[in-house]
Amino acid sequence: MAKPKTSLTAVERRAEELDTIAAVLPLERRDELAELLTDHDVETLRHLVNQGMGDNTLRALTSDLAYLEAWGLAATGQSLPSPAPEALLLKFVAHHLWDPQHRETDPDHGMPADVDEDLRSQGFLRSAGPHAPSTVRRRLANWSTLSKWRGFEGAFASPALKSAIRLAVRAVPRTRRRKSAKAVTGDVLAKLLATCTTDSLRDLRDRAILMVAFASGGRRRSEIAGLRSEQLTVEPPIPGDDGPSLPSLAIHLGRTKTTSGDEDDVVYLTGRPVDALNAWMVAAKIESGSVFRAIGRWGTVSKRAIDPQSVNAIIKQRVELAGLDREEFSAHGLRSGYLTEAANRGIPLPEAMEQSLHRSVQQASSYYNSATRREGQASRLLA
Repeated sequence: MAKPKTSLTAVERRAEELDTIAAVLPLERRDELAELLTDHDVETLRHLVNQGMGDNTLRALTSDLAYLEAWGLAATGQSLPSPAPEALLLKFVAHHLWDPQHRETDPDHGMPADVDEDLRSQGFLRSAGPHAPSTVRRRLANWSTLSKWRGFEGAFASPALKSAIRLAVRAVPRTRRRKSAKAVTGDVLAKLLATCTTDSLRDLRDRAILMVAFASGGRRRSEIAGLRSEQLTVEPPIPGDDGPSLPSLAIHLGRTKTTSGDEDDVVYLTGRPVDALNAWMVAAKIESGSVFRAIGRWGTVSKRAIDPQSVNAIIKQRVELAGLDREEFSAHGLRSGYLTEAANRGIPLPEAMEQSLHRSVQQASSYYNSATRREGQASRLLA
């Protein structure tokens, strides 16, 4: 006799629904998100997936939505209301853009201690000081976007909100910092690779991540985390200069941060990065689906893709193992490092940009200009 089906709880149902979009939107924290997000949140994400919104944009929306829901619950005890009232938006700004010096004399200034502790305990808050204005603006913009998809306007265009942000930014001037303080150039990459030379699954995976991310033009961490075997195409070997031919592989990126889904941007891997990638996929027995996956405590390889944040964590762990300062490097350092290394080796900027897929010559050339100025005559007047 067949057992009667048990009805799913709301959390279990949301977890299953999140699973259906995991191929487009890798969610390592699916179970946590299922408890945090509302039914409306999950339905909005599914709608955006069906509308063909870019994968990176969806990941950013999901990350910000999760933070906003966590903050709303911690600050008000309730999920985010729709439409968002002006008072709640002003509270969000006050909690995230504050003056550290003022807080020394007024402990109630900025984010309340109980809200701070709640967000830290869930892993949503890590920095000790106020948020960067760009982060606050981005989260408000994504909050507005999600509201509009649900048919609400909210008070996001409120003059009071714009004035509050402007005054808060003026009160606390911040120095603009690069996403990675230092670039992961060839010499740094060699030190990181030297920390993963065994045949363990973790070393094989991390070695492949480092080499593929760098050699493919400094791919973003979201592109590495979301890489699937279906995007890989074996190409004819490349003749070696004085030795055997080198293996070649094409990576079809599809929709990226700077392209549309109608474009099929392709980057190429040649030689050692191909060998490293093949070694990992053979050892992990990956024949389809996500290429880079989590590895369990007992050496079991997950079926799910690693989270983009995990890519950053892997880079920092390898930096630390190499005896370097983990605060000075991040996953973005591979992207800036690729262009810096290309400049140091005299590779023409247009050729490097074809591999890195930078659309802005101004942005890409900044790495070339830095390398040229550092080694040029203008910096040697007193040498």
